[in-house]
Amino acid sequence: MKNAASGCSAGLSGWRHADRCNPCAQFFLSSQPAEREHAARMKSLIALLALAAVTSQAVTTAPPNIVLVMADDQGWGDMAYNGHPRVRTPNFDSMAKSGIRFDQFHAAAPVCSPTRGSVMTGRTPNRYGVFSWGHPIRPQELTIAKALKTAGYRTGHFGKWHLGSVQAASPASPGACGFDEWVSAPNFFDLDPILSVKGRATEFKGDSSDVTAEVAIQFIRECARDEKPFLAVVWFGSPHSPHRALEQDAALYEGLTQAEKNFYGEITAMDRAFGRLRNELRSLDIEQDTVLWYCSDNGALPKIGSSGGRRGNKGKVYEGGLLVPALLEWPAQFQEAKVISAPCVTSDILPTVLDIADVKLEKTPPLDGVSLLPLLNGEKRSRSMPIGFWDSGTKGIGTPSDVWMRDLLEAQKKGEEPSDPLRLAADAGKIGDPVPLNKFPGHSAWLDWPWKLHRIEDKKTGDVEWELYDLSADPDESRVLFAEQPDRVPQMQEALENWLESVARSLNGEDYR
Repeated sequence: MKNAASGCSAGLSGWRHADRCNPCAQFFLSSQPAEREHAARMKSLIALLALAAVTSQAVTTAPPNIVLVMADDQGWGDMAYNGHPRVRTPNFDSMAKSGIRFDQFHAAAPVCSPTRGSVMTGRTPNRYGVFSWGHPIRPQELTIAKALKTAGYRTGHFGKWHLGSVQAASPASPGACGFDEWVSAPNFFDLDPILSVKGRATEFKGDSSDVTAEVAIQFIRECARDEKPFLAVVWFGSPHSPHRALEQDAALYEGLTQAEKNFYGEITAMDRAFGRLRNELRSLDIEQDTVLWYCSDNGALPKIGSSGGRRGNKGKVYEGGLLVPALLEWPAQFQEAKVISAPCVTSDILPTVLDIADVKLEKTPPLDGVSLLPLLNGEKRSRSMPIGFWDSGTKGIGTPSDVWMRDLLEAQKKGEEPSDPLRLAADAGKIGDPVPLNKFPGHSAWLDWPWKLHRIEDKKTGDVEWELYDLSADPDESRVLFAEQPDRVPQMQEALENWLESVARSLNGEDYR
């Protein structure tokens, strides 16, 4: 019987079956008798009660498993439960109905790599140089995987990485960032992908979301078998372009254009893979003690994606580029469905997870995220601090998964290992020349609900334009209220620029001294 993911014909299973299977190595007290008897029984009873108490305490205090799932380029409106008229997302809809739904959840940045960095660190991405897509994460950063490993968690990354390299020797690989196991791609990937299994290029067959879910499930099964808490980061490569849906998924959208069939088909395939992952937690009887958290990495794609009517799309600091679908469930703690209307951001994931897992760290750099646990358990209705955004306008770095992984596969067949510094992200930890602490080029914003202040600085002239919106009355940011709020504006301007200065100091390496 073949292993579903690797094609193993040796009848071996489990995450580390590759260690034993060559084909998969590439993938992967009293004086009287009556009284003595009575005393013995009492001792046994006391021992059993003590054991029961200890066991009960262990059950209630055992750290929960964490599964963090992320889509690639799915806008807030690209969900049936958010009102999309065509796309089919039954598994997401089911979780939205029974779990916790976030209606004001933001990506930390309007493009992919920076947002992924915010999940890893709890920090806004410019602090560590992930300005745009393809920029690698600094190895000096404390990641969520490294933090949870201090509490005995097993850690795994599956799917799109886009924070550096997926070669084993890289300082910015998933392994270097704290993941024990990883089956990852440097960027988005589609049908029949080549993925890196801890640095070894391996061919897979099938839809990218199905493949990602399958390798994640293998990891989860082993952790469940060994009764070890785990962190599984599952980052799908869909629905990033180019859109290439399976025939069965595209066929669900008869009467639409081919582009729509492929786009919606990819989302439906991702929904199916997510459903498999969610159902596996139930099959393993670990769903009660598992936090399952889903979101997207940035706002909607232009033209074909849906922002739910918000202004802008991917690449823009307006709500259409930042607002994303987000869902969470942890059945042992939250039995009733709930909607969180307070603004949240992907930088909140790390502090929330560490709070949930009761992981205390002696020293942490400045975090931009906050723990959402008080919101989740109903202690609070609003977040404890505003959210800052900053797109500096820095160009992205091309990291073509298909080309790079094919090259890696062919090189490794010859016993070679590519040493291109770009593909290795060899300079990921390098701190460049200091940036000024009074110039903040690009588009930044300060969200202090319901007010959102935009600061747009021309990179060449240094001229700054300001915009202010009331998102509660104007969610699509169409009416500028800057001149109408003379008392509010100066306070928000000062808060935003103080925050930007803090980010610049981090970028200059001050957090690592």
